[in-house]
Amino acid sequence: MKKRGSKKSARRGSAKTEGQGKTGRKNGHKKNGKEHPIFHQHLTRGQKAADLIARFGGSWVFITLFFLFLVAWVAVNSIMLAQKPFDPYPYILLNLFLSCLAAIQAPIILMAQNRQAERDRIDAKYDHQVNRKAEREIQAVQKELRSIRDAVVRLRRK
Repeated sequence: MKKRGSKKSARRGSAKTEGQGKTGRKNGHKKNGKEHPIFHQHLTRGQKAADLIARFGGSWVFITLFFLFLVAWVAVNSIMLAQKPFDPYPYILLNLFLSCLAAIQAPIILMAQNRQAERDRIDAKYDHQVNRKAEREIQAVQKELRSIRDAVVRLRRK
């Protein structure tokens, strides 16, 4: 197997196909697809952290670990109930921790959702630009086809 960054694969992938200019682009798009505006965003540490926390907080791994933590908390306090539990039955301390977790996690998830909404807006704007360009190119091809058809009709009349 060849590595992606090897010289052989780079040479093999660098051959220009029909329609590509000096930049190695075809139809105005970079070959690696990194022309999209989302790839040009510079994220702050807080934005990266919000994305990471929201991604982990909404995963099955988090749900499973959190469920196991809750079961362990209840089990430890129920077994220690005969002695002196640190958080007796209504589990008020656990409830406080859960409330604090929710109070901290909710705004972080909202920040990540706001960033996703912004990415969606950028994506929609980019898609619209691409669609408009494709529409202009289709119109140009249709115009060229009409002129070819008219030329063929004129040649048949002669």
